[in-house]
Amino acid sequence: MLLSKYSFGIGDRFAHQGKSLLQALVDAKERGFDITAVWNKSHREHQIVGTEPADVRTEADNAVAQLKWNAPYHVDADHIGLENVDLFIDASDFFTIDVADFISKSADPQDVDDFVQKHKSLCGTLQIDRLDEPVEVTEDQIVNTGRNFLSAVKRAEKIYRQIENKKGRDSFITEISMDETTQPQSPIEMLFILAAIADHNIPAQTIAPKFTGSFYKGIDYVGDPQEFGRQFEQMLAVISYAVEHFSLPKNLKLSVHSGSDKFSIYPVINKALKKFDAGLHIKTAGTTWLEELIGLAIAGSDGLQMAKNIYFQALERFDELAAPYASVINIQKDKLPSTETVKAWTSEQFATALKHDLSCPNYDPNFRQLLHIAYKIAAEIKTDYLNALQKYEKIVALCVTENIYRRHIEPVFI
Repeated sequence: MLLSKYSFGIGDRFAHQGKSLLQALVDAKERGFDITAVWNKSHREHQIVGTEPADVRTEADNAVAQLKWNAPYHVDADHIGLENVDLFIDASDFFTIDVADFISKSADPQDVDDFVQKHKSLCGTLQIDRLDEPVEVTEDQIVNTGRNFLSAVKRAEKIYRQIENKKGRDSFITEISMDETTQPQSPIEMLFILAAIADHNIPAQTIAPKFTGSFYKGIDYVGDPQEFGRQFEQMLAVISYAVEHFSLPKNLKLSVHSGSDKFSIYPVINKALKKFDAGLHIKTAGTTWLEELIGLAIAGSDGLQMAKNIYFQALERFDELAAPYASVINIQKDKLPSTETVKAWTSEQFATALKHDLSCPNYDPNFRQLLHIAYKIAAEIKTDYLNALQKYEKIVALCVTENIYRRHIEPVFI
């Protein structure tokens, strides 16, 4: 099973927007851009919302049938580990193997020695096509990469074999995720990480590194977009080199996680993809739930009141909601609007505070981030919440489709 050149991670917390999400890819296809839909949902999200991996498969299949989508699509077991991968085996055909927790864990010294011996021929001046300058590789760099990343790659192999033994080698797509860690990987580290992946015979089709800068949930990229662009291009060049020299899958490509709303880096990603004629996988599923809230707020009446009530509870339960996301949010708690303030808001005020429009003076990134992590509250009133989505389906669907197509797909790919 091969992943196409361009693929887009979609999905939603409550399995209600499959059709409106896919509509964005239909719109792109009508403009001549073929982008594969990949529905993704993590084990943590399933636990909070009370769903199962099979629900995501059902959502995807139903949306495909309703829109008569005749192109490839996949269901991603997002950020799985050895302890939960079996839950996703039947429903998924795309597996994001998350080994970030195993980065910098002590590798077996003999494994490191063997790794260095196998790859030390690359020491010295290394010419990688499309890099402005040759790369100087030292044996110490190979040693350090082995020490810091071999345990993670071995863990990835163990998870991969678990999937392979149950599904067969050619019936799923493998992504390796190393993004949820503190330090970005350098291009040289990525080169030898890919060498290790090849050594362990893992046919990875995408890899998600930790890039420079901060990828907080639901808000724009924090960092220097030009520096990100330089690193992104270096990673593309390294992947191209690794594919040729390490016998990795020909369609291996970068994956950008927490890609939702990273508006300031979309232009440099677009430019790099065209410059290198490279593929991309980007994940954006998390903000679909915010578009639902925006739609409910715009609808007014009981829709607006439900959105407000979710915020009121989120404000009261801030510490509880923030704890699991501490490393991927940047909320200034003292700047959150008070309950009394939000009670007086109109539909427009609530929606514009939540909608990520940097040109709007009412946009509030703290408000947006808190609601981003507050879907647990909607899950606790799930029946009422889903009834509201059904009642205001047309308004919500328009918000979801426009967000994905106009504000994500167009600037990244088109």
